[in-house]
Amino acid sequence: MTAPAPAPAPAPSPAPDTKSDERLLKTSPLKRLLGRPELGSVVGAVAVFVFFSIVADSFLQATSLATVLYAASTLGIMAVPVALLMIGGEFDLSAGVLVTTSALISSMFSYQMTANVWVGVLVSLVVTLAVGVFNGVMLTRTDPPSFIITLGTFLMLTGMNLGFTKLISGTVSTKSIADMEGFTSAKDVFASTITVGGVDFKITIVWWLALIVVATWILLRTRVGNWIFAVGGGEDAARAVGVPVAATKIGLYMGVAFGAWISGQHLLFSYDTVQSGEGVGNELIYIVAAVIGGCLITGGYGSAVGAAVGALIFGMVSKGIVFAEWDSDWFKFFLGVMLLLATLLNHWVRKRAEATK
Repeated sequence: MTAPAPAPAPAPSPAPDTKSDERLLKTSPLKRLLGRPELGSVVGAVAVFVFFSIVADSFLQATSLATVLYAASTLGIMAVPVALLMIGGEFDLSAGVLVTTSALISSMFSYQMTANVWVGVLVSLVVTLAVGVFNGVMLTRTDPPSFIITLGTFLMLTGMNLGFTKLISGTVSTKSIADMEGFTSAKDVFASTITVGGVDFKITIVWWLALIVVATWILLRTRVGNWIFAVGGGEDAARAVGVPVAATKIGLYMGVAFGAWISGQHLLFSYDTVQSGEGVGNELIYIVAAVIGGCLITGGYGSAVGAAVGALIFGMVSKGIVFAEWDSDWFKFFLGVMLLLATLLNHWVRKRAEATK
């Protein structure tokens, strides 16, 4: 019997073409730069800085720059977590009044219970985070978009701030807590001044920088950061690959609430009383800072650094107008111009980045 002929050896597979494999292609520094969401805001910040350096003689003074950084930090503390929320594809229209709510709870609880002010601060933290959880749960368990959910929270908090303050204090502002135990130490944490080289800097700048570092680390170095981008890029697709969409969104709203708590405590311990009607409208400024910093309204794109630069632009414009001795009524006009220019520049940068891929 004749043995069967051996099967022909398989033809050798062609060597991989490394030139055509995009994973092996090196990205040029220019392409990486064009792909950064904060590029447009950095260019805008440089332009604003140069402009006010020319038109305002006192703008470059150390004390003036410290004032600019303080203005930027009070906005940036909220703009950074709001930016993360926008990257996750959602909004929070209650963020502005939540700052006031946080301050009111600390003040009224401490005063009415005659407790150490730190007790009021901790109670405020719990309640403020609970509001964030409420927004997140309502969003993930119901059909209305975040715009409607947080608009409802905004209206409820606005009414509660005024109603409870008048009911408890008899006026639209809280009682002074400056003589209560723990006030001095709490002020050191939330509203103190640090002197460096003979120049006074508010501690909110430190809080702001810390939030930028933490938020950037979360976005770029953790699994949670991947979840945030995935949820903002497409909720259904993210859920299909195992991303905990509901938990991610609730966490983002809690992040905004935490920023509101910090800002609220600064508001309280800077003046020791709080006006119940403050904070209305600030939520739009937080969103503007995030958009100027490169965040997309549609979600899935942006950075914490960009939002911080957007807040810095806000600080330079708001104080630069004062240093230039212009009518401060023009501030909103310049802010609107910056928003439009930054949006157009960010759009152009993204188009250029996509064209060079």
